[in-house]
Amino acid sequence: YPVSYGRSLYLPVSDFPMPSLRLANSKINHYKKYRSPMTEYKLDSIDWKILNTLQADAGISNLELADQVCLSPSPCSRRVKNLEVLGYISRRVTLIDPLKAGLPVTVFVQVTMHHQVKKDLDHFAHQVLNWPEVMECYLMTGDFDYLIRVVAPDLLAYQAFLDKLTQVEGLDHVKSSFSLKPICYKTELPLGHLTESVANS
Repeated sequence: YPVSYGRSLYLPVSDFPMPSLRLANSKINHYKKYRSPMTEYKLDSIDWKILNTLQADAGISNLELADQVCLSPSPCSRRVKNLEVLGYISRRVTLIDPLKAGLPVTVFVQVTMHHQVKKDLDHFAHQVLNWPEVMECYLMTGDFDYLIRVVAPDLLAYQAFLDKLTQVEGLDHVKSSFSLKPICYKTELPLGHLTESVANS
């Protein structure tokens, strides 16, 4: 008979005679069909309110968060943990003002490769991940292959970055556009469509 330890299920396969191994495997496959309730957890309106609140202020205390979403602290804490386990909350960070940090220069860089060969694309992506100046990088459709957002303390520092960039194998063309001032910058995702769909369901 199967023996359960916590969430794990063990079958004493060694107790089956050799002709019965197929039966043992069929039983194992049968028990694999049962999933943890966590995998089928569906977010409700309170979950989305929690996410919205944490997007605006990840440093909010659990007591304050619970008060804002009309829960007691313990259920609120469990819901936050569930959201982390399910991957809705990937991480919590502190946003630093780039001007205060001495990084006033923002540059958007369009990069075109010689050929869209997997080897060259993988090599370029590996290089970008190692450059701390790169804040964002996207593989694009259209006239160029990559769009990069770079921050730097001054033009000389950006020139040094550009020297590194243009040495990457397979690079064909680079076009830099300097930002004059930010008009809109957000880190909060718009979740209104999700809260409305939950309310209407």
